[in-house]
Amino acid sequence: RGPVQEGRLTPPPTGTIGNKGEKMSEPAAAVEAPAPETPATSVADEPAAEGGAEGQSKKAAKKAAKEAEKAALKAKKAAEVAAREAAAQGGPDPLAHKYGDAPLVQSQARSGKVWTHVKDVAGSTSQYRTVLLRGRVHAVRGKGKSAFLVLRQQTATIQVTFFVDDVNVSKGMVKWVSNLTKESVVDIQGVVMAPESGKVESCTQQDVELVAQSIYCVSRSEPRLPFEIDDASRPETDFDKEDTTYVRVGQDTRLNHRVIDLRTPANQAIFRVQSAVCELFREALRAQDFVEIHTPKLIGGASEGGASVFKLDYMGQPACLAQSPQLYKQMAVESDLERVFEIGPVFRAENSNTHRHLCEFTGLDMEMAIKEHYFEVLDVLDNLFLHMFDGLNERFKHELEVVSQQFPYEPLKYLRPTLRLEFPQGIAMLQEAGVEGVDPLGDLSTEHERILGQLVKEKYDTDFYMLTKYPAAARPFYTMPDPANPDYSNSYDIFIRGEEIISGAQRIHDPALLTKRAVECGIEVDTIQAYIDAFKYGALPHGGCGVGLERVVMLFLNLGNIRKTSMFPRDPRRLAP
Repeated sequence: RGPVQEGRLTPPPTGTIGNKGEKMSEPAAAVEAPAPETPATSVADEPAAEGGAEGQSKKAAKKAAKEAEKAALKAKKAAEVAAREAAAQGGPDPLAHKYGDAPLVQSQARSGKVWTHVKDVAGSTSQYRTVLLRGRVHAVRGKGKSAFLVLRQQTATIQVTFFVDDVNVSKGMVKWVSNLTKESVVDIQGVVMAPESGKVESCTQQDVELVAQSIYCVSRSEPRLPFEIDDASRPETDFDKEDTTYVRVGQDTRLNHRVIDLRTPANQAIFRVQSAVCELFREALRAQDFVEIHTPKLIGGASEGGASVFKLDYMGQPACLAQSPQLYKQMAVESDLERVFEIGPVFRAENSNTHRHLCEFTGLDMEMAIKEHYFEVLDVLDNLFLHMFDGLNERFKHELEVVSQQFPYEPLKYLRPTLRLEFPQGIAMLQEAGVEGVDPLGDLSTEHERILGQLVKEKYDTDFYMLTKYPAAARPFYTMPDPANPDYSNSYDIFIRGEEIISGAQRIHDPALLTKRAVECGIEVDTIQAYIDAFKYGALPHGGCGVGLERVVMLFLNLGNIRKTSMFPRDPRRLAP
């Protein structure tokens, strides 16, 4: 690793620092003072050669120019030596222009500079290239005439070296770099080199390092952080060791300072996975002729009978935040869009302080017309989730690996086609396993769902399955009854790792039957008349479902708490930041 001079590499300096074999430069050799200038010989003083006075005159002029250039070079070197000596004695640093605080970025001009992403600085193709990087100071240490800085950009890190060479790096620069605060934003230009140690184990970019030429601080962080990024990024397995002395950053501390917490590599990857789930959801449904819609979130009543709502005043009228786009999805189908989906916020005023509930989450909703059977909806959902799981595993491998480094998990197992069981089959499996308190015509409890997930995994070797034909008593009034047995309904739940992610059904599209079911369920028809009226003018049979985005990501990555997959979670106790 040698310092860089004017586009060429000088021999690497010798000496070591630390315990990684990093090299330090030798003290600069003393430069001799320039010799007294030799007066240039005048052309007039040169005797003219017989028959060649003009040729001799040109030779003398050339010689004089050479001598003058030589003298100027010596004078320049002498000035550099003097400047270095002055800097060593506390005078101005001749390389001060290569480091320091950058002017505040106020969109005054565009320089034409090109920044490279840290993740793209890798492999032999990057070596000897000069690159400009912007990132955060993840770690820095200085000693004597050298400094080492780890630059972090999102999930990627690279080691940057500073060795005093009095061409690009001065003692002043090393001292300034060593005093940079963690999380400060910096621009660094340098030459990409292969590390002498072979690999930089502490960085993601292990096969390269950057030999710095200049560094400027774009934004300086406060020296005292709410917590160390290293502590917040530590693998969960480190805390399981008996003699561990590591500090665990608590969940509330993380969420109170979420901007810092989101900088950890795992969190950077988690929310890229979340973005990918939305992308893959859209891809799969658009490929099956679905139209994306956007429905109101301010409504004049409850969107699902019986559930708690957030009430508000709407210009003097009582209103609430939408708990579901249910009615609007159905109306869109009946407006002949036929297949629709939406990605949007959902609000539930439920005082549920659990690992899987939020008061605000992102809903992935779909609704579609069917021709004969609600299994047509399940076929679409089967294709949708297989596309989603395959896409995550194939196109987002890096993000999944980054998450697993901090939160190790077993990859999700799923079958083709997806396993479908009927509710009575699930009840039978629980009863055969000796599980008590199972109601064959009631809903499954959270614990029963978890146990059934384990039994399904043992018997069918899958973490993902569909359970159909739920009891009618466990479903909303608008769910289509099973024509063969009115105790059951044309409905389904879908599970990942023993937890429900989807609740869906064929909806009742006949106004008379819808009114009858509402009365049977004790709902005042007047309060839902607008809903019933939506099906009076010729209604397409249809079905659909709603999926919680945060819950899907939590369960796919097996993270154990939905707050890890909500960027700024809203639960019964948290309304900030």
